[in-house]
Amino acid sequence: CQKKLTQTPLLKIWVPWMGCNLNRRRGSSVPQFCNSPTMIVMVGLPARGKTYISKKLTRYLNWIGVPTKMFNVGQYRREAVKIYKNFEFFKTDNEEAMRIRKACASAALKDVSAYFSKEQGQVAVFDATNTTRERRAVINSFAKEKGYKVFFVESICDDPEIIAENIKQVKFGSPDYVDRDIDDAMEDFVQRIECYKANYKSIDDEKDRKLSYIKIFDVGSRYLVNRVQDHIQSRIVYYLMNIHVTPRSIYLSRHGESELNLLGRIGGDSGLSPRGQKYANALATFIKGQKISDLKVWTSHMKRTIQTAEALGVPYEQWKALNEIDAGVCEELTYEEIQENLPEEFALRDQDKYRYRYPKGESYEDLVHRLEPVIMELERQENVLVVCHQAVMRCLLAYFLDKPADELPYLRCPLHTVLKLTPIAYGCKVEPFFLNIEAVNTHRERPGVSFHKHTSVIIDTYLCQLSALESNTVSRCVRPWIKLTPEYTFNILPITP
Repeated sequence: CQKKLTQTPLLKIWVPWMGCNLNRRRGSSVPQFCNSPTMIVMVGLPARGKTYISKKLTRYLNWIGVPTKMFNVGQYRREAVKIYKNFEFFKTDNEEAMRIRKACASAALKDVSAYFSKEQGQVAVFDATNTTRERRAVINSFAKEKGYKVFFVESICDDPEIIAENIKQVKFGSPDYVDRDIDDAMEDFVQRIECYKANYKSIDDEKDRKLSYIKIFDVGSRYLVNRVQDHIQSRIVYYLMNIHVTPRSIYLSRHGESELNLLGRIGGDSGLSPRGQKYANALATFIKGQKISDLKVWTSHMKRTIQTAEALGVPYEQWKALNEIDAGVCEELTYEEIQENLPEEFALRDQDKYRYRYPKGESYEDLVHRLEPVIMELERQENVLVVCHQAVMRCLLAYFLDKPADELPYLRCPLHTVLKLTPIAYGCKVEPFFLNIEAVNTHRERPGVSFHKHTSVIIDTYLCQLSALESNTVSRCVRPWIKLTPEYTFNILPITP
């Protein structure tokens, strides 16, 4: 017989949100962190990490549910001037170039306004040098007229080694320097910086005391914060004070296969299956072979992650925040049992898996907010191995790979596979390693998405999953694991034999 839920019928009604097509289910919400649209305005000379900060901040805010978009004025300039010649374009006495640059900034501001009014955006990150008091005054006047709040983020760096590294890591990949000799590109970019230095006026602690801002000195060695206006600005400050640029890698792994995995049941707190224990031992061998300095290991409070970490033979930290998503009344049921006994819940989850909340349980949206302290601590740390669960791993990956909410619940996180994440200039490099221990497939496709029955390899988002035949082939290799290729891709591409 069908189970009855202790929820009022009224709460089952779906209500359209803000006139868009996406419907919201009872028990879910879109966090409104801003009581008015907010502009985050970057300030600083070139090669000071402004775009790096802008991209990270945009990714973080979108991940926690604050609709945010980045507006890079340099892209507008490249659209207006198709072929970049040299640094003379940035000289203050180049009147034609100054006219073009002002027009590009105005076009970007116009698009900011459209984003807030037509796309229901909450935060716009205005990524440009904004090195003069006049330019910042124009932005302030624009925001005041529109009723937006403004928060300035100034990146100040005088360390020549850091500046040189920024130029090397970022500017050689710039569209401005495609097919340019490295030495010529370096010289031109240094001259471009000098052009900006001529008129650069930092935010003044006295003259600009009424502005809201944070100054970041030498990529985080010191901070100065002034007049934080609201909750979203305080969260931005907290985030910016936690990120760093020290080279490091984050290893993500699910626990070894569990007894409930074998039964096809979700949730619960079962121990490892025999194959799961083999994976724990294989993971220990793999991690040892990586020769990682000062590695920290994190697990959830659940048996299967703890048993997986125990095999490593090193200290580990237990995080309750890393526990698997709470399936509420559906804990330890199979999907077939949920569909049979709770058909409405099954259908509702298929319609909006990210915001659907299990009765007496959690949604993926809830899980993201539970994991925010984990993300903050991951940003502070260097090398970390996180042994976690499928839904948790999806949320963490969505943050690092900048995946939208509707894709997050369908990211592939197979058992017995390690993902090595290495933050790079404007993104994250992903290297997946299959440890050659068979396991059940716990992935459930998005409704309406189908693949060929005989597909031998599925490239999905960032990794390749091996078929049983290929797994047997791997087992004859000398190495007990195989690095999957390609390192990452952003499309689903079924490949038939």
